[in-house]
Amino acid sequence: MDQKAKMHTGELYMPEDAEIMKEQLKCLDRLYDFNQTRPTELEKRGEMLKEMFAEIGEGCYIEPPLHANWGGKHCHFGKNVYANFNLTLVDDTHIYVGDYTLIGPNVVIATGGHPILPELREQAYQYNFPVRIGRNCWIGAGAVIVPGVTIGDNTVIGAGSVVTKDIPSNVVAVGNPCRVLREISDYDREFYFKGRKTDYDKLK
Repeated sequence: MDQKAKMHTGELYMPEDAEIMKEQLKCLDRLYDFNQTRPTELEKRGEMLKEMFAEIGEGCYIEPPLHANWGGKHCHFGKNVYANFNLTLVDDTHIYVGDYTLIGPNVVIATGGHPILPELREQAYQYNFPVRIGRNCWIGAGAVIVPGVTIGDNTVIGAGSVVTKDIPSNVVAVGNPCRVLREISDYDREFYFKGRKTDYDKLK
């Protein structure tokens, strides 16, 4: 099996392989162009993301600057996903983000890792495991999601959390390492923030 194929199997491989680097640099050139677009060039940004990403649904918006090892080539975003400034996608293998998910500023979603053994790191070996984020999640500012993690639907990840293990659906999870704080409940139907009631009559 060649080095490129090992990117998606979880096996150790050499990311500096010539074939890998050649393809990756093309993706990074396109990412550079995306990050140079003007705020008024919304249509252009949308068209570029369709070219750059493996999949991207309608209504998605990503605020530049975007940082991505492969310029989004291995990223699968559903519809109406919003990502704020400085999203970092270590997309050496696949990242899946469900519909309506919100991603705060300075979030890192990483699929790539390196062996603990120093001798292997010295040789620049890497491994990759996919990350899956469910539908209608909110990933708070500065959160870090590490390789192989799955986050369930409707879940909120608190700002600054480091997600090292799977998080179930319909919960609020916070901390380093990130742990479930509580389930989403009827309280959240009544209050949207620190005792402030949701006035449904005033909402569209």
